[in-house]
Amino acid sequence: MIRRGEPRVSVAVTALLVATLTGCGGAGDKTEEPAAKGKASPSASVDCTDQSLGQAEWLKHCADEAGTGGDGGGQQDQTPRPLGKTVETVGAESPADGGPGGGGLEVTPTTIVYQEEAMGNTPLNGLFAIITVKDKAPNVADAAESAPIEGGGWQWIAPDGQALSEGENEASSITPNGFTGGGTIKAGTWAWRTLAFDITEAQKGGVLIYTDGAAQTYRWQMPKAEQGPELAALKKGMEGEY
Repeated sequence: MIRRGEPRVSVAVTALLVATLTGCGGAGDKTEEPAAKGKASPSASVDCTDQSLGQAEWLKHCADEAGTGGDGGGQQDQTPRPLGKTVETVGAESPADGGPGGGGLEVTPTTIVYQEEAMGNTPLNGLFAIITVKDKAPNVADAAESAPIEGGGWQWIAPDGQALSEGENEASSITPNGFTGGGTIKAGTWAWRTLAFDITEAQKGGVLIYTDGAAQTYRWQMPKAEQGPELAALKKGMEGEY
């Protein structure tokens, strides 16, 4: 019932107004905004749940939806994870040993020791930081760590901000027995390797950074004290006459 003095609006006019508002981006507008420039977006032609999808294709089409790095790591991951945390990375496109290596690679730094001398070598800066890393190729493709020549590899970021590369100065010859793996990891297998950095006493407790074959970065906060399950085995592997 319409009271005296109230405007009369026909059903047809009301419908026309609603349609006009909807077409102009009003309350009924369902148009999706375009993806932000530089971000990957899922492709309608790619099934991101397909387990046979290659990692390069997954990163291209699906990374923006699911994140990268297995646990949310990747280029946007700026919060270091603790020692012992595994990340899922993309292997090197051109491994240093010439073999195949672009498959998925699980990377886990597990143990760290600090030594004033190691395997007959004395650090230029006063201290070696030596870290064990477990590399695993869990899928059906071989995998290898990305190397500095590809823009990848390992760095130690000291508390004062200085960036040190793996094997820099006198750290290139630290190869403990039992942890001397490296190169391409065969599909379904894993291997140990060690990282060594030539640091000062004040640079203990830095951030360990790895950049993989897809230019994704992963960070671990290193403790200032020695720790890890391989501590005894790592020290034993550095004993002897050299």
